[in-house]
Amino acid sequence: MVDSADKLAYFQAITGLEDPDLCTQILQAHNWDLELAVSSFTSNHNNDPLSSSSTTATTTTAIEPSISPVHRYDSTAIAPVAPPPPGLAWKIITLPISIISGSLRILSGAVGFGFWAAGGILSYPLGFIGLGSSSGRGGDSSAQLVTVSAASREALEFVAQFERDYGGSGSSMPNFVGEGFMDALTRSRDSFKLLFVYLHSPDHPDTPAFCEGTLCSEVFSAFVNENFVAWGGSLRGSEGFKMSNSLKASRFPFCAVVMPATNQRIALLQQVEGPKSSEEMLMTLQRVLEESASVLVAARLEAEERTANIRLREEQDAAYRAALEADQAREQQLREEQERLEREAAEAERKRKEEEEAQERAAREAAEKEAALARMRQEKALSLGAEPEKGPDVTQVLVRFPTGDRKERRFHSTATIQSLYDYVDSLGFLDVENYSLVSNFPRVVYGTDKLSLSLKEAGLHPQAGLFVELN
Repeated sequence: MVDSADKLAYFQAITGLEDPDLCTQILQAHNWDLELAVSSFTSNHNNDPLSSSSTTATTTTAIEPSISPVHRYDSTAIAPVAPPPPGLAWKIITLPISIISGSLRILSGAVGFGFWAAGGILSYPLGFIGLGSSSGRGGDSSAQLVTVSAASREALEFVAQFERDYGGSGSSMPNFVGEGFMDALTRSRDSFKLLFVYLHSPDHPDTPAFCEGTLCSEVFSAFVNENFVAWGGSLRGSEGFKMSNSLKASRFPFCAVVMPATNQRIALLQQVEGPKSSEEMLMTLQRVLEESASVLVAARLEAEERTANIRLREEQDAAYRAALEADQAREQQLREEQERLEREAAEAERKRKEEEEAQERAAREAAEKEAALARMRQEKALSLGAEPEKGPDVTQVLVRFPTGDRKERRFHSTATIQSLYDYVDSLGFLDVENYSLVSNFPRVVYGTDKLSLSLKEAGLHPQAGLFVELN
């Protein structure tokens, strides 16, 4: 969490009040709620809080560098605190305020434009004025003083009011973006343009003439719209008021040209304070453009190279992924083909084993059946006993088979028809069990109903001729 000393320092930096006792009383009155205290202070100072010389003298520090052939500030000097640096003067906006003397070098770097300023620097952190991301001690984030939605709403209200006041029929005006300062800064970075900032003081006596004669000049507005991203903020709005403190505006109308720098900072390239004609403004902006052209071109080339490298990497990655997918598809196809062959081989092996098992089972069953028939024939042959010798009580029986075979045997006349069936079965000439013994003349079927009859009772004594009829 941010402690009381930090809150006091933030409140002084944002509001510009240098009296710590007064700031402490304001914070205590708002229970040390920094956002509530700043909002209350802002609402109570909407009527051109920076227009009076006394307020400006106590809350801002302006520096007027010496005029160089490369760059100059048009700001009014109020209590200079350091000798002006030689050559081009720049300001990097961040908090807390610090003044570093030295020469300036502009190097391409990060955040699109990549700026590093090493001389003539005024620093104010964007995070502390509610325009960038900031965090308190211990890693806890402090609440933004102006949310994106509130900043965008203020910007839209400013654009609408400016159009109503100065954008009459047929008149031209800068195309102020209807979004917060940080969004406008991002837009300028992405479009490789500088950001033209106009802080509007509605109650300042020079404001109407400057807006109508300079900002809404057809030539000037066309030049700004062509070469800059334009953002405007009213001092009656929270973000416009805070930007006036951050940019140390001491006179109005106030304009500035900024661009993104590194580490959530902005580079202040030019500020113009007080009323200026459209010709003076054009000359100033043209000079800033010329001085910044090499940086913008370098940033654009760097971005294009970065984009080309990204596109090349994406194409290489896409080609690699395509080749990898093709290899994986081939491997998958080979695996599937191998799996199919293995399945077919396994299925063929399974069928072969099943066929072998079926053949073995059939052979075993046939062998068992043959063995059973052999046992049955042997048993029936034994049950018949020895063939009797010829005699008056002996019957001669001739059996003809469907194959044409003929077999003859003697039986006792008292033997039953069942004995004849046992005899036929013992011979093993038939593969079927369902058959009947039949006599021709007269035709008599000796079926199951006659098995217990003796040969004599059945009329087959002393001799008989029978044939096997398959059922």
